[in-house]
Amino acid sequence: MAIETAIRTFKNLIGGEWTESSSGRTFDSINPANKTEVVGRFQASVEDDVVQAIESAEKAFPAWKAVAPSKRAEMLYKAAVLLETGLEQYAEELTREEGKTLAASRMEVKRSAQTLRYYASEGLNIAGDTLPSDDPTTFVYTKKEPLGVVTVITPWNFPISIPVRKIAPALAAGNTVVFKPASDTPLIAFRLVEALHNAGLPAGVINFVTGSASKTGVPLVSHPAVKAVTFTGSTGAGENIRRNVRLSARIQMELGGKNPLIVLEDADLDHAVELAVKGGFELTGQACTGTSRVIVMEQVHDAFVEKLIARAKTLTIGNGLSGEAEIGPLANESQLNNVLDYVAIGQAEGAELAYGGERIDEGEYANGYFVRPAIFTGVRPDMRIAQEEIFGPVISVIRVKCFKNAIRVANDVEYGLSASIVTSDYNRMQYFIDHIQSGIVKVNRTTTGNALNVPFGGLKMSSTATFRESGREALDFYTHSKTVYHGIQELKFCCSK
Repeated sequence: MAIETAIRTFKNLIGGEWTESSSGRTFDSINPANKTEVVGRFQASVEDDVVQAIESAEKAFPAWKAVAPSKRAEMLYKAAVLLETGLEQYAEELTREEGKTLAASRMEVKRSAQTLRYYASEGLNIAGDTLPSDDPTTFVYTKKEPLGVVTVITPWNFPISIPVRKIAPALAAGNTVVFKPASDTPLIAFRLVEALHNAGLPAGVINFVTGSASKTGVPLVSHPAVKAVTFTGSTGAGENIRRNVRLSARIQMELGGKNPLIVLEDADLDHAVELAVKGGFELTGQACTGTSRVIVMEQVHDAFVEKLIARAKTLTIGNGLSGEAEIGPLANESQLNNVLDYVAIGQAEGAELAYGGERIDEGEYANGYFVRPAIFTGVRPDMRIAQEEIFGPVISVIRVKCFKNAIRVANDVEYGLSASIVTSDYNRMQYFIDHIQSGIVKVNRTTTGNALNVPFGGLKMSSTATFRESGREALDFYTHSKTVYHGIQELKFCCSK
């Protein structure tokens, strides 16, 4: 049983007021490193709460649209300061709620403040175009305008940085927002909304509802007032959302990944191992850009595997609040069971479990969702562990005989989010860049991580491939172009000279 001493209950934010759910029910956010600890209690919202939030956002939109861009920027800047002021508290809460290391949590909160500042600035640069006209009495131009109410639905693995990179550009462009975070990590999402609210956003501009997707999801994506839906999560959930979004609403979805790291025979193997470990095991493998397949040339396969196992054995697993832990727990029991199931699937398919893959549940690990990172060898490209997203610390090593076969194997999945290659051969680097089917392409770098000022998104089943997140391109999703034909009467002068 979870310990319930001095548990704080957090509320929804609807129309500028902190309110309880009309359901009268709540749910608990649990520490995955110690499931006896309740991090906070949150509103178990239902459709009525979501409808209220959407209507509040719709009501607030005309006034927010009319606010000067510089004033909107001031509020985003202030929210960034508030996040930085509470950095240590928020980082600790994030770790207690999600499980990642305290260092990773600090980095995520800092990055979120940077993202707020970035879009505060970029919001001042939203502009249309002037266009030539064959008619000298017509001035033609386009102007960018906000869409209206935007629904933001986000996952638990980056529970503040992903919401910020959706909410900040939406607000900077003049939209109002209804935000539903993942139920595993509502506290850090609450802190973000609290910072925006305290920064002076008018009532109804940012609305916050917590609860299960089954109880809130339909109006979030299908209400007539919702003009855009932005979602990050599993491909299955994304497909379900897409079926329910109204034809008139925009949709942006970043979904799953099965990201390859190709290691060629001329690679620096120590560097390649570090990239594989960072991409596959940091964040407990719970990143959509995480390295789940390492495709290794036959000439260096055995040496690479030996080094990879040796490096994995040095990793410290533990509570993310400890200064020593490099890998924390999985985020919840479902994630733990999913990883353990895939370890069993890999073994049943005939792959060799060369290292790890077992649950750690003794002593200090007894109350957490800990698993030792797994390394599979002898993996065929058609195996489920080489095709399906596991979203945990499991690396499948695939041996190949030639470079072009490595590219073929890398592309032979339904996903195309992030891919990397380790080589010193410039020509093969360029061939990889040109032929890999991936929205994010890296050379001698880990598959994880993206800069906040560059576009982010995938190909194939990794993305809707409509609008990109992050960078200046993200603003395109939150604005539409209005084309203006402005007639000009020809001037008549009273004199001939």
